[in-house]
Amino acid sequence: MVTKLRDLQHRVVTTGQRYIGNPIISRLPIQTLLETTGRKSGQPRITPIGGRRSGDSYWLVSEFGEKSQYIRNIQANNHVRLRIRGRWHSGIAHLLPDDDARTRLRELPRANSAVVRAVGTDLLTVRIDLS
Repeated sequence: MVTKLRDLQHRVVTTGQRYIGNPIISRLPIQTLLETTGRKSGQPRITPIGGRRSGDSYWLVSEFGEKSQYIRNIQANNHVRLRIRGRWHSGIAHLLPDDDARTRLRELPRANSAVVRAVGTDLLTVRIDLS
């Protein structure tokens, strides 16, 4: 029963993000964007994300872990680009399943962290080392 509810929550949230939220949010110049390479198509895929830069790293928490398409793309090719404050940076993404994602969210921007906590079903920390 719990698995079915999580799957339904995942479908509802990702459908809303894909067709409503992401197309609007990605156009905002201040929005941080993650560019991955599609694991099947090989084409660039852009995802609005929330997190925080700390030195030469950028930290974020994926609300659906390995179910997230951008996480699956990172698993296939961890070379990514990140647009922070309008400027693109290259980086290498690392999935950190042993990191305590809930604790990590306390270090990230409050509004985004609140949404991730509210809708997330399988939290996963990601660190992107910027070059």
